[in-house]
Amino acid sequence: MHCGRRTASYDTGMNPKRVVLAMSGGVDSSAAAVLLTRQGFEVIGVFMRHGEESAQACRVGDAASPLLPVLEERTDHKQGCCSAADAMDARRVADRLGIPFYALDLQADFARIVDYFVDEYTHGRTPNPCVQCNNWIKFGRLFDYADTVEAQYVATGHYARLLNDQGGPGLYRGVDRQKDQSYVLAGIDRHYLSRMLLPVGEFVKPHIRQLAAEAGLEVATKRDSQEICFVTSGHHGQFVRARSRQATDGPIVTIDGKVVGHHQGIESFTIGQRKGLGVALGKPVFVVDIDAATNRVVLGPREALARTHLLADRLNWLTEVPAGPFDAEVQIRYNSEAVAARIVPQSDQRTVVVEFAQPAYGVAPGQLCVFYRQQRVLGGGWIQRAWHAEGAGNVPQPA
Repeated sequence: MHCGRRTASYDTGMNPKRVVLAMSGGVDSSAAAVLLTRQGFEVIGVFMRHGEESAQACRVGDAASPLLPVLEERTDHKQGCCSAADAMDARRVADRLGIPFYALDLQADFARIVDYFVDEYTHGRTPNPCVQCNNWIKFGRLFDYADTVEAQYVATGHYARLLNDQGGPGLYRGVDRQKDQSYVLAGIDRHYLSRMLLPVGEFVKPHIRQLAAEAGLEVATKRDSQEICFVTSGHHGQFVRARSRQATDGPIVTIDGKVVGHHQGIESFTIGQRKGLGVALGKPVFVVDIDAATNRVVLGPREALARTHLLADRLNWLTEVPAGPFDAEVQIRYNSEAVAARIVPQSDQRTVVVEFAQPAYGVAPGQLCVFYRQQRVLGGGWIQRAWHAEGAGNVPQPA
């Protein structure tokens, strides 16, 4: 079984057997290194140091990219999934497998991710920094680095697959549906698909852990990281407030306008949230709206979350751009199930309206909306707004 997908050699001066692998120090990217070396690839492991206040990263080897500097080793700082401890884990895996390893300084690039994160929350939207990291850094800047070392491919440990059909390579869900990460890859540029490898996407997680253990890797039993790499778990509100230049505190109100509390900042809330609201109303309530203009957080019953339509912009297509409306399964969050919907491209050719077959709940502006046909990612766009339309067949045009 090939790791991900191989394509024919390009007449570009690239080495068709050389691959730059993003190594996080976790079991998935470590197992990817094992699989790629078994496939006969010449693997160059890289650790992306981009924690916002992270220390300098590890230098292993002598070569450095003029585009992505390699830094000296320090081990005195812990920062999310990009910590010095993770860098050392990745380095030990590389040493075990006998592959070159470099830690790259991407802090300047990652500042863009942080700015985006803060800006989205302060405007009442729910950001997805992992998607943007894939778009801008993992499958952006890493290709710059791959070009400097004449590597044909960039690989990661994502649970997704790349399969060829008559139209070229396509992005598909991973075999392990519990770990599938195709959603967070839906925003990458289509032309990168032919230079990507996703080795672990053909396997389920227990097999990946077993493979790492058989290879003698200590990370085989390492816990999966669940944190945003630049924010301490559960403290993203504090993080945003410390960096925001505007006051975001305001009233907590019910859907009928009754003030029931006061919050420190709208960045602590997301559409569909039930826990940590700071008020008790004697019955289950959810965040149904966030008004950035007034800093109001609106609470209501679950039925108030129902949305029949959404508007998505900043579209990215991983197949041919559709000429007209089409049916697909739509996923509105990383951890949500895809649901049946009709996607209607708008006349501006920059947006689509998604019409859900059944009302969807927890549709949050700022999140990525991904379109699937069976297992294949067709494309996606960023949710701008959502609404509930009364009456069958009534498809209002967004204002």
